[in-house]
Order: sequence, then structure tokens, then C-alpha cells
Amino acid sequence: MSYEIIPLKEFLNQLKSINPKYRRIIETKINLIKENPYRYKRIHSKNYSRVFRVRFSIENKETRLIYIILEPSIILVCLLDRKRDYNDLEKHLEKLRKEI
Repeated sequence: MSYEIIPLKEFLNQLKSINPKYRRIIETKINLIKENPYRYKRIHSKNYSRVFRVRFSIENKETRLIYIILEPSIILVCLLDRKRDYNDLEKHLEKLRKEI
């Protein structure tokens, strides 16, 4: 199945502020997501059932790329700082509801 990648505005804004070296890493991960969106770990959400995360490090900070699968689309929600222990996750997911 072919998936369409849809980045949210917040994700694009976060991506602009990242070093080009790390941006290439993120682009590689996005290509892997497009090939098989179910390859990464599923995380729990109150409002969505298919929320996943990709784990990597940006400038020695543990970071997560959060995405949601809404067939036939993959929505790139945000880059989440692991230090905050996913406390902001639902807030970011709420922005998805407003944009769609």
C-alpha cells in the first residue's frame, strides 16, 4: 500500500530549526516510515489508536518523531523531547485535531 506523508505545521517549524545533518537523519527515518509505518513502537494516546514513535538523538538529546497512521495517510505530528517524558504528547495531538 502506498502512504501519503502529511507533516503538520508544527513539525515543519521544528524541522526548520534543526541542523541540516540531523535533518537528513530525520528524512531517512521518514522514508523508512513510508515503506513500513508499523515498524516502529506504538505509543498510547487517549484520542488515537495508531500513534507511533521513532527514536533518535539530536545534538545529544533523546528525541522522538511522533506520527499517526490514518489510512492512507501518515501524519507527522512533532519532534518530542524525551526529557519531558511525553507530558506534552496529548497537547501536540490536540493540534492535529485542529489542523485536520
